[in-house]
Amino acid sequence: MLLFLDVDGTLIPFGATWPYPEYEARFALPEGAGHPLLPRVDPGLGARLAALDCELVWATTWMDDANQCLAPWLGLPPLPLVDWPDDDGDGSKPRGLHWKTRPLVARADGRPFIWVDDEITDLDRAWVAAHHPVRALLHRVDHRYGLTDRDFAALAEWINGGPAAR
Repeated sequence: MLLFLDVDGTLIPFGATWPYPEYEARFALPEGAGHPLLPRVDPGLGARLAALDCELVWATTWMDDANQCLAPWLGLPPLPLVDWPDDDGDGSKPRGLHWKTRPLVARADGRPFIWVDDEITDLDRAWVAAHHPVRALLHRVDHRYGLTDRDFAALAEWINGGPAAR
């Protein structure tokens, strides 16, 4: 099972009215792996994501910067990247559909997947349900907090076939 992972608003919280917690790296980062927002990312999220027993894939505009900065911070190996198209192809994208939705379904290629992002809408869920032949969970994260215990519980429940999977 694939887990498509966004960065901004998902791993890096933003938009809250209070100061964010500041974390420190758990080990020395490689040269050039710094980013000013990294201290907002809880390095413990890496182990929690890896424990979900999914194939993690970056689904972010950070592209390989996610592997250079975030993967080491999280204690993860370099992850595959979604290769975003340069344009919308034939221009037939339904109005309001997130620009990532169709490329993620294409990348999943008929495999079950989870997409974790802070911009998912009901239109994205409906489009995936109509165009993807197997299970998919489009899980929206509150951008002010990023991934929380509640989000991880929902992901684990869906992976294990619990009520959230229906």
